[in-house]
Amino acid sequence: MIGPRALLGAVVLVAALGSPSLAVADFEDETALAERFAPVVRLVEQSEECGPGEPFMPTDIDDLLGADTVALRGPWNPTDLVEIGPTADDLVGKFEYHLDFPGDALDPGCGYQRWAHRLTEGSEPVVYAHVATEPAYPDKLALQYWFFYPFNDFNNKHEGDWEMIQLVFDAGDAGEALDREPVEVGYSAHEGAERSDWDDERLEIVDGTHPVVYPAAGSHANKYSAALWLGSSAEAGVGCDDTTGPHLELTPRVATIPSEPAAAEEAFPWIAFEGRWGELQKAFFNGPTGPNLKTQWTEPITWSEGWRSRSYAVPTGGTFGTSATDFFCTAVATSSKGLILLLRSPLTVGLFLGGIVALLVFAAVRATWLPTAPLRLGRTRSWGQILSASGRMYISRARLFLGLGLLLIPITVLITGLQWLLLEGVQLLGDGTGEGAGLWAFVSAVIATAFALLGLALVQAATACALVEMDAGRPAGPVDAYRLALRRLRELLGSVGIFVLMWVVLATTVFLIPVAVFLAIRWCLLAPVVELEGRTALASLRRSRELVYRRWFKVASLVGVSAASAFLLGPLVGAVLIFLTDTPLATLNVIAGVVYALALPFVALVTAYVYFDARTRVELQAPPGPDELPAEIEVTARADHSGTVADK
Repeated sequence: MIGPRALLGAVVLVAALGSPSLAVADFEDETALAERFAPVVRLVEQSEECGPGEPFMPTDIDDLLGADTVALRGPWNPTDLVEIGPTADDLVGKFEYHLDFPGDALDPGCGYQRWAHRLTEGSEPVVYAHVATEPAYPDKLALQYWFFYPFNDFNNKHEGDWEMIQLVFDAGDAGEALDREPVEVGYSAHEGAERSDWDDERLEIVDGTHPVVYPAAGSHANKYSAALWLGSSAEAGVGCDDTTGPHLELTPRVATIPSEPAAAEEAFPWIAFEGRWGELQKAFFNGPTGPNLKTQWTEPITWSEGWRSRSYAVPTGGTFGTSATDFFCTAVATSSKGLILLLRSPLTVGLFLGGIVALLVFAAVRATWLPTAPLRLGRTRSWGQILSASGRMYISRARLFLGLGLLLIPITVLITGLQWLLLEGVQLLGDGTGEGAGLWAFVSAVIATAFALLGLALVQAATACALVEMDAGRPAGPVDAYRLALRRLRELLGSVGIFVLMWVVLATTVFLIPVAVFLAIRWCLLAPVVELEGRTALASLRRSRELVYRRWFKVASLVGVSAASAFLLGPLVGAVLIFLTDTPLATLNVIAGVVYALALPFVALVTAYVYFDARTRVELQAPPGPDELPAEIEVTARADHSGTVADK
């Protein structure tokens, strides 16, 4: 049965083409073709209002227009109010106008979600079908499905969002296409689209004719499957599109827009709107233009020639170390928030950034950097001298410390494998929901944190051993340093285990996170204490607390700065390579992990020099005064009868 819109379109086609039988047949074929290949939409499910997931469904434009919460504004001034509750007829031919929904696109909160839910209550989701041809390609036909969402909650937040998918047939008209399958499919995503053959295994098809589309939560970029997708260009979107489940499956009602322009405007007057479907904002936060102003509306085949062949799914994590892709996703999202803040409060942001720069310059000028004197170890050193000594030592003994970093790679791969086995075993014990999911998340956090800190502690311990050996005039190699460090592995594991347990317990309670950070700084010298003072796990934690006492800021700033540099350097290199190269993402994560591993010995060097500085001050109780780097205590090492490193 043909609906009222279809009948209206048929009537207009009759008038336009002067052939009743031809006009009705063409529109019937277009409608039948659109119904036959109607897409199945799998949205990222939102289990609670304003929670994670996709809150907006493909929306019926009729629900939007005529609503007293929608305004038509422009054209001379963005705030000019033309009409409240504009109808479809009010939009015909309007240029440089825009719709305005209730809310602030740069600070959406949950307002758009609640407004859209009230607006569409009782309505079903709708997709708008359109059969398009191009004179230059008489034997090609495009069947398009257009989705409208009230809000785009991605990095480029904006009111209104049009996305679409396109099926291409080797056919001259809709009647011919009814007897054939599509030859290729294109799914729009941001400013571009991704192609797929109809028989490609990437494309999921229901009942032989209905392609499945996975819109990303927030951005509505259309994908072929559930994953976390990375984009590093305007065409693919800058950031990460998430289509991971669970999903809400929809079969939207199909509303077919006639291919003949006059009939289309008569049946759907809003299709002639030449303004923006959302409020005007600075930068790329503007509402979008409608389908009729897109290239693919009139040149669908030419547009399809620019489709990219694939999208890139983000690996779940790096092979070791931190993940470049995880860093990239977080960095882009954070940068977007920073840009929004800059647009809203440029003076405040400028003053804040200026203050940070001024503080860094002041610290650099006031700090004492020389003399460096990496050896002898038993000396007091200023803040700048510790960084200088660490850098000079790393560069002068690059082979040793690069070796310590490279040897960490197989150790970390082994740790990662053990971690995976433990996590898989734990997962088998939980049901993945409710209290079981909470327990699973807690245990996962403990295991992941424990192994990450264990890798860092191993490098710190091996570096401390190597420094003491060099200070005593004995040759030190990376293998020997790890061999010495591993001889006190039991005590190291014990102290790291206590550290991790306390950290996770405190950090899972949000208001106790400052206490967790405080303890982390107090215990950050445990690795050199374990290795160089031969103490037990608990005694090492107490000794670290004693050394940090009254030096908390110095220790925190030095270890914190070096650790942040190491943790960020690898992912930053990987993120830059994402923009500059086409290197596979898994390879980029490996590169980021290697850079991270090679940077860790610098963190360990800073930690060791902080330890020797604190120990010298505690043991000698030197009076305050300028740091002239006197040789104050002698630190040597030997292998005792048990093979451990000890002072003499």
